[in-house]
Amino acid sequence: MTTPELTLTARLNTSAADARRGVVRLHPEALAALGLREWDGIAVIGARRTAAVVARAPRGTPTGTALLDDVTLSNAALKEDARVVISPVTVYGARAVTVTGSALAVQSISETTLRQALLGKVLSVGDTVSLLPRDLGPGTSTAGATQSLSRTFGVAWTSELLTVAAVDPAGPVSVQPNSAVGWGAAGALPAAAPAGIAAVVAASAPAAASPAPRAAPPAVADLVGVGAQAGKLTEWLTLALDEPELLRTLGASPHLGVLVTGPAGVGKATLARSVLAGRAVTELDGPAVGALDSATRLQRVTDAVARVAGGAGGVLLVTDIDALLPAPPEPVSTLIVDELRRAVQTAGVAFVATTAHPDALDPRVRGQDLCDRELTLALPDGAQRRALLELLLRKVPTGHLTLAEIASRAPGFVAADLAALVREAALRAASRANTTGEDPELRQEDLVGALEVIRPLSRSGTEELAVGSVTLDDVGDMVETKQALTEAVLWPLQHPDSFARLGVDPPRGVLLYGPPGCGKTYLVRALASSGQLSVHAVKGAELMDKWVGASEKAVRELFQRARDSAPSLIFLDEVDALAPRRGQSSDSGVSDRVVAALLTELDGIEPLRDVVVLGATNRPDLIDPALLRPGRLERLVFVPPPDAEARKEILRTAGRPVPLASDVDLDALAVDLEGYSAADCAALLREAALAAMRRSVDAADVTAADIAAAREAVRPSLDAEQVAHLQAYADRR
Repeated sequence: MTTPELTLTARLNTSAADARRGVVRLHPEALAALGLREWDGIAVIGARRTAAVVARAPRGTPTGTALLDDVTLSNAALKEDARVVISPVTVYGARAVTVTGSALAVQSISETTLRQALLGKVLSVGDTVSLLPRDLGPGTSTAGATQSLSRTFGVAWTSELLTVAAVDPAGPVSVQPNSAVGWGAAGALPAAAPAGIAAVVAASAPAAASPAPRAAPPAVADLVGVGAQAGKLTEWLTLALDEPELLRTLGASPHLGVLVTGPAGVGKATLARSVLAGRAVTELDGPAVGALDSATRLQRVTDAVARVAGGAGGVLLVTDIDALLPAPPEPVSTLIVDELRRAVQTAGVAFVATTAHPDALDPRVRGQDLCDRELTLALPDGAQRRALLELLLRKVPTGHLTLAEIASRAPGFVAADLAALVREAALRAASRANTTGEDPELRQEDLVGALEVIRPLSRSGTEELAVGSVTLDDVGDMVETKQALTEAVLWPLQHPDSFARLGVDPPRGVLLYGPPGCGKTYLVRALASSGQLSVHAVKGAELMDKWVGASEKAVRELFQRARDSAPSLIFLDEVDALAPRRGQSSDSGVSDRVVAALLTELDGIEPLRDVVVLGATNRPDLIDPALLRPGRLERLVFVPPPDAEARKEILRTAGRPVPLASDVDLDALAVDLEGYSAADCAALLREAALAAMRRSVDAADVTAADIAAAREAVRPSLDAEQVAHLQAYADRR
């Protein structure tokens, strides 16, 4: 029997959800002609034969077009708009897969994590494959793989490309949960990568992401935003190692132990290596040594201490020491701490350690006999992010770039995030150069597109609120609500000097309340986009945990992430579920302890700087009153149900992509939809489009009759009694 095949036009799939995931999207008619279902395996034949997973193309895609991501285009040796042959192919479950990658990837990523990242992907020998996990459908999650990759490899995992070296059985295989996935010999960028990528990416890659041996650290003068910390560390090292007699004369011990803390990827190790350049340094990688068995771990530390303490002195540098000495301590930790103390007490020896998780560190490390001094690196602000981008792009061929715009749209990004951003943009520029034959040049649109893919480390483990390009100016009506939010949220972050000049503290938090479906979450998206804020969104119930202390810890970690990525916004949706009135729950006191943790974070000893807390609820009367007092969620903003004018704006916005017939009068319809929320209005137009399809699958527009039919199915959801209750609550406030 002859295998069916189609010759189609290859187009680049620009969807961020499909980026480099090995998914080819076809028109439903093409799928039917080939006898394929979604997520079947297919052969993709260009100048080279490869395999991929097939899925349905978005509406509006021409029948004769195949949408391929840039890696699949490269695997098939195709250029955009070239002709590609698609046919069904038999894909076997992989017994074993071997891939090669950079030395850093091989050293950092375990085989278990590697299998999770490649799960469900169709691979052939010689193919290039990314670590971006493929969505495997409802009931599955890629969060475990992404968090593990971020933790072990940093943000560079999003742009790492691997080469498939061997598969068993031969032919296209699909990675399964029981497949043996392992590393082959480490190399550079895969050979199948598009031409021009290697040159552009090599110019933009940070030193920390280079294969061993590690490239020379940047000069201290090139460090951005950490000049004060670098100067302080240099001064301490000079006094302890070069002028110890001066300290002894003044009655001080010349021993030196420094703990460098700060968010992951901010450049702690880079700072230490830059300052220590020119000195004798013995370095231990905390995660690598911490993964060994207890005896080997102790032996590695003992050998490192012997090198610095038994020779001519120098500096012992331990990166990510929390992985070596975690809290709570392990039995071998005491012996390791004793070895480190011996090094610090040796004349001519200094000890420097870095950690992104000081709370997860053995507390003995911060003792006076070990690390008696501490340096903290903060996240870069907008000006520092721009300077970092200029430094990363110094040797890269570029067009006209507006780096201030990119920096303003990257709140919460650290140096490692920005390096990954540049690398992703370089991949896009190289793919374009490979397709068009132009000289490689990085452009503004490459950086803007990379912002949609790269997620900062400061937001790992939290829900991403889809901000988009909608601002408060795009929100129809709600004049008083928008003004209240601007004053309570944007002004404290954008004009802190004005509050200082007037001698008042800005509002700490805001509570949005109103009937369901009236646009509270939409307002938050617009607010975050207007202020270019880093948003940490969580539904109240998501923080609740049955284990004692886990919920309070989740609250503390949420606020710490917000501080690390300031200026930021903490959005607590359904806050009534998180902070109900104390003393009235039957959950063993979990809710009461969570409320106490929230109150402590909002107005505790550690102040909230450049962080605003925004809660949303449709039951403000259920929230613990202590949370609504001044200094906490002190500004209450009512989001009323839409009136006729607001409904008209909502219908116009929601109906913009809908082809409405000339007999549809949105103004009259808005007046007639009394009791409909914003969500109801949008749902009405969706149902009207479905009614038009029921009338005729080839319908070209939506008529007034379709809208009338939709009104029979979509009824108003606003409860008059609830609206009246909320309005009365607003009037009392």
